[in-house]
Amino acid sequence: MMRLYLDSADGDAWERLLPYGIFHGITTNPLLAQRAGLSYTTMDWAELIARAARYGAQEIHLQVYGSPDTYQGQAQKWYKLGRDHDIDVVVKIPLVKEAIAVVPEIKSLGGKILMTACYGASQVPIALALGADYIAPYVGRMVEQGIDAMAELKAMNMANQTADHPCALLLASIRSLEQLRDLMGAGHHIFTLSPDLAEALLDHPMSIKARNEFEKAALSGGLKS
Repeated sequence: MMRLYLDSADGDAWERLLPYGIFHGITTNPLLAQRAGLSYTTMDWAELIARAARYGAQEIHLQVYGSPDTYQGQAQKWYKLGRDHDIDVVVKIPLVKEAIAVVPEIKSLGGKILMTACYGASQVPIALALGADYIAPYVGRMVEQGIDAMAELKAMNMANQTADHPCALLLASIRSLEQLRDLMGAGHHIFTLSPDLAEALLDHPMSIKARNEFEKAALSGGLKS
């Protein structure tokens, strides 16, 4: 089943794009907040989560920040706000040692987690061993670093096939619709897309042209005898 997320902390983009009904949820991180002109450390999390729920998101992915000693407290707060607003909060944890060490504490809270900033199949065993719900390979960044992203993704899928509890691949850092097409062709079905890419997905120029032709024909009054 295809599942799409909107990769943005921009509430205006949420309001504009979520009503189309094609996005399961929202993915965010401190960099996306900065791009939206927001301070991640002073975010009004209750308002953010409530707004996502109000626009119809079923999940919102929030990334922990600061000292790993604070991660469990952040996650606990976010999970509670998610329950209060009837939306699943997924806590995003970077694939680095100091963050990985805190995952068991966060898992004990009973909410969903995503291991983020994945650059290779060798990191998937970590997510599987920890019982993560998702792992986010940064496909565009991998390609830009000269990594054979398709080969790495294939190996990730193979690892999942042998796991008792698979970890869903949520493909991030998608750079173009052509890249999205190729990833779908390789069997992938969970993606997070920037607002710009989402707009391009919704506005194929040939579809617009065809629709305009249909409308013109509908209003022409039929053929004259």
